[in-house]
Amino acid sequence: MSAEATNPEAHPEARPELRRRGRSRLDLRRLGRAALLGPTSRDRLPDAIGHVAEAHRAHHPDADMSVLRRAYLLAESSHRGQMRKSGEPYITHPLAVTLILAELGAETTTLTASLLHDTVEDTDVTLDQVRAEFGDEVRFIVDGVTKVEKIDYGAAAEPETFRKMLVATGNDVRVMSIKLADRLHNMRTLGVMRPEKQARIAKVTRDVLIPLAERLGVQALKTELEDLVFAILHPEEYENTRALIAAHAGESDPLPGIADSVRTVLREAGIAAEVQVRPRHFVSVHRISRTRGELRGSDFGRILILVGENADCYAVLGELHTCFTPVVSEFKDFIATPKFNLYQSLHTAVATPEGYVAEVIVRTRQMHRVAEAGVVALGNPYATAPPDATATPDAAADPDEERADPTRPGWLSRLLDWQQSAPDPDTFWTVLRAELAQDREITVFRADGGTLGLPAGASCIDAAYAQHGAAAHGCVGARVNGRLTSLSSSLSDGDTVQLLLAQDTSSGPAAEWLDHARTPAARIAISSWLDAHPDRAMATTTAARAPLSVVGARGGGANAVADLPDATVRLAGCCTPVPPDAVAGFLVRGGAVTVHRVQCAAVAQMRAVGRTSVAVHWRATADCRVTLLAESFGRPHLLADLTEAIAREGVEVVSATVEPPVEGRVRHTYTLQLPDAAGLPALMRAMRDVPGVYDVSRA
Repeated sequence: MSAEATNPEAHPEARPELRRRGRSRLDLRRLGRAALLGPTSRDRLPDAIGHVAEAHRAHHPDADMSVLRRAYLLAESSHRGQMRKSGEPYITHPLAVTLILAELGAETTTLTASLLHDTVEDTDVTLDQVRAEFGDEVRFIVDGVTKVEKIDYGAAAEPETFRKMLVATGNDVRVMSIKLADRLHNMRTLGVMRPEKQARIAKVTRDVLIPLAERLGVQALKTELEDLVFAILHPEEYENTRALIAAHAGESDPLPGIADSVRTVLREAGIAAEVQVRPRHFVSVHRISRTRGELRGSDFGRILILVGENADCYAVLGELHTCFTPVVSEFKDFIATPKFNLYQSLHTAVATPEGYVAEVIVRTRQMHRVAEAGVVALGNPYATAPPDATATPDAAADPDEERADPTRPGWLSRLLDWQQSAPDPDTFWTVLRAELAQDREITVFRADGGTLGLPAGASCIDAAYAQHGAAAHGCVGARVNGRLTSLSSSLSDGDTVQLLLAQDTSSGPAAEWLDHARTPAARIAISSWLDAHPDRAMATTTAARAPLSVVGARGGGANAVADLPDATVRLAGCCTPVPPDAVAGFLVRGGAVTVHRVQCAAVAQMRAVGRTSVAVHWRATADCRVTLLAESFGRPHLLADLTEAIAREGVEVVSATVEPPVEGRVRHTYTLQLPDAAGLPALMRAMRDVPGVYDVSRA
């Protein structure tokens, strides 16, 4: 692969943001050569970080630049004489990494650690020296980056390396910020390596680092990494896309004109907004060309509108949908429901009178900063005051002790939880890639008021293991939004889930659970239990038995009366109405009248097919027949205990059906004759009080 194909500076159209900056790009090669000159030039070495300081002041005007200058001097003197494979002095690498982070808005501590991130690994500088010069916080970050620096050496070591990287990232997300910037600069200069090594590094970047950048919300790094990987792994498609973009550059672009129209509309509405045209990067153009076929001029970019407040975003949306023709299917509100990686914006698309469709993104300036920089925009997660690179917070009192970043995203916490239980590196590697491929997260509420963060498509099984760990082996059911459901049911964002655990601690999961488990923690726990209990695992897959039915000695007559002489009255089995339920009657075949509760779904169906409605009322007698469903955990003598509880209430069992256990749960259906309908609530309470019974409801 040529250096041109892997160097974004050779393809300015791949990074349109470079054209928008007024500041010139840092010439790292020139500065690197200057670093090799004699003592006179070295007196001016701090000038080499002028671009870094300028970019840092743009985000942090009051930052202490002396710390960066001291860090640069230590890095330059430590790396002096070392060269990169491209032939440049090594100091150009930490300079480039630090500039990338400075432009994203990283705080001073991160930039200081970035300048020093290779010193402990590649020079005689020790962690103790870093601590003495710059404090425990910088020492902690440098140590974290050092532990993951061997990511590029040997495919066999990659799983364990990534395991260490996850732990380091969970302790402080700034470690991963530096690693991503480090990988970006290495990818920019990858052209000097052999093609096979380029491909290996690009695949690791594609499989893990790009998804991690997406998860951390660092879109500015993610998009450029995608383009560089695209150029290496798919050179033909990359060249075709490059030619497509070049051909478009010579045509008339409708987006600037549409942007002018948007500015006029917003100005007349009195909304202060900045309107930009954002060209798509290479991979984005390639993706939409595959889905849309031939591209039009408005497909090569999007319109970005920046405003001051959240309310202004919706005001802009209203003006756009009023003055242009909206494409309703393209509207997405990521402000009300942010993505799991902190991203917030309104997405829409509008059609112009000329027939162009322009995609529009609306966000506040703060949202824009977070959208571009993700966790980098959060600053120092341990600072309670303005960040100070030499500060020694309580969290870093013992630099070798693991700590939890308070800004740690939920998905990262899940990865840290299950990575410890992964049985082997291959399993860890496979499951890690599958987990990172998940591009959406949901939040569900627990019955105790807490929340669970789960990947989209997660089931009640995943929720059980996320909440209860190994105790979820005994889960037999769940209530979602108050309704009983199977463990295989998928959850949606905002659902409330209550997990039902068996009292028998020796119970275990069924092999079928693996078909519905989405999270690594659940899959690993289920597989481990099944491997440890092969006989029990086989037992869970045996064929279901036929339901056990018990029929009482006599039946009871209906106690509803129809206003139709000599008509036979039947109580509908679908809803089993009892006094004083409001009821409706319908004439069916054979001249009989079937009676339903008015809330029964069958009532609407009867009316829809034209069944004759018949007025019905209850007899003066208080006795009634009702069908109840009892849900319980499986245990010995349960049927006997339930029957005894029913008998104590003076109720006669007309019939009973007991279904075979499913996932440790047993379902009982009872048809009962009550001497007085008023005793129904007390009967249902008595049945619920039977040990193992967790729900009793009307049929």
